[in-house]
Amino acid sequence: MIFAALACQVLVATAAFALPSSRERLAQRVARRAAGAHQSLPKQTSSGPTTAVSNATQAEFSSNWSGAVLVSGSGTYRTVTGTFTVPTPKEPSGGSGFHSSSAWVGIDGDTCGTAILQTGVDFTVSGGSVSFDAWYEWFPAAAFDFSGFTVHAGDSITATVTATSKTAGTATLINHSTGKQVSHSFSGQPSLCQENAEWIVEDFEEGGGLVPLSNFGTVTFTGASAGTASGTANPSGATIIDMEQNGRVLTSVSTSGSTVTVEYTGP
Repeated sequence: MIFAALACQVLVATAAFALPSSRERLAQRVARRAAGAHQSLPKQTSSGPTTAVSNATQAEFSSNWSGAVLVSGSGTYRTVTGTFTVPTPKEPSGGSGFHSSSAWVGIDGDTCGTAILQTGVDFTVSGGSVSFDAWYEWFPAAAFDFSGFTVHAGDSITATVTATSKTAGTATLINHSTGKQVSHSFSGQPSLCQENAEWIVEDFEEGGGLVPLSNFGTVTFTGASAGTASGTANPSGATIIDMEQNGRVLTSVSTSGSTVTVEYTGP
């Protein structure tokens, strides 16, 4: 009996010792990110909630996107921009461990899913630690982090993508709180349709599946606009997309003039 009790204590102690700390889990995520494991995906349509939702706007539902999308003919959108304040991510009620989400602006990915030009910021919580990653991506390639561009909760970020052609463009982030700006130029990429302009908070993919979604509070894109050959469009009247997973709506989205507000309503 004493031997069995001692053996049980050893097993419990060994298991506890083997569990990674929140900082170790965060370091593991950073390593995966450096290897190009993060990827934003085109909008994944979901069947919608199993119960009625309070959002009065007739929204579409997606398992990975939440935000606003303008839709027009091929070759319409040339640039998309928006400014948001980086939130402090929290674990959802009843959740623990790694949770993340991402705010970004982009061209295509809704009615045209063969390529997406996008840039934004991930916000991640793991235990008591939070981290932020600023990135650029031309889907179907994975996202890559901007080097030397520090982001903290509360920073004001302007994200802009510009398609100089259907296969080339730039992704730019400005951190107004630090005065830093970064940009990446693309060329020879898979062809955009330039049918969609969007302002999105996403449950992105990592390691072959969607990451556990963080409670991001509210992300508000201000100064949101999309440039076309004939002028500028704002997201007022854009298609509203709410995130729905397992029959539950996790966000509430609204637009007004040049503002898109994405509120987390999940557990």
